[in-house]
Amino acid sequence: MIGDFPPHLILPHGSYLMNLGCPKEETLQKSRKLFVEELQRCEKLGIPHFNFHPGSTLGVISREECCKLIAESINLGHKETSSVICVIENMSCQGFTVGGDFHEIRLIIEGVQDKSRVGVCLDTCHAHAAGYDLSSEKGFHNMVTDFEKIIGWQFLRGLHLNDSKGKAGDHKDRHEVIGKGYIGKKGFERVMNYPKFNDMPLILETPFVSEDQYAKEIKLLQSLIE
Repeated sequence: MIGDFPPHLILPHGSYLMNLGCPKEETLQKSRKLFVEELQRCEKLGIPHFNFHPGSTLGVISREECCKLIAESINLGHKETSSVICVIENMSCQGFTVGGDFHEIRLIIEGVQDKSRVGVCLDTCHAHAAGYDLSSEKGFHNMVTDFEKIIGWQFLRGLHLNDSKGKAGDHKDRHEVIGKGYIGKKGFERVMNYPKFNDMPLILETPFVSEDQYAKEIKLLQSLIE
């Protein structure tokens, strides 16, 4: 146990400045150094997972080349550690970031040598912004169906539960308090009752409103479970 939680329910988040697919060599090497340090820190603490944003092309290289660099970065991280699973987060298709398209995540995974040590964290706001309308039954069905077909449930390691300030497909990474955004309570009711999401980290990354806001959001999410 780590505090009151079993280790598999702990999912730390990497630095937002890290770009493991960066076309600029100096930034790439700094990012890889930080990545390895974070993985080694998790290993020392007995934390089995490490979540990170995959990276950005910066508009300089192709998305395929960026995915290849990210996979190489993960392989380097694996060589410097023995057990921590590298968990790729889906993105919102904003700007030059990769990972908003599930096919890009799949491409990264294909380039990882030890696939037992790579996983995916599914962010609801990012998926909604990328084009899956999670406020609707159809949009949620499309997301989970595509995840299964393109990536595979064996790679899912956790979820970030965030409502969205923007409409579906706006490609903007703008988190909102649960039930206050365009995904809405009904959308999260589907998320909270989907069996594939059981027994894994469900993490809030919603805006700070008040000291008791997160407790209220957790209670709301729990009330949606049938």
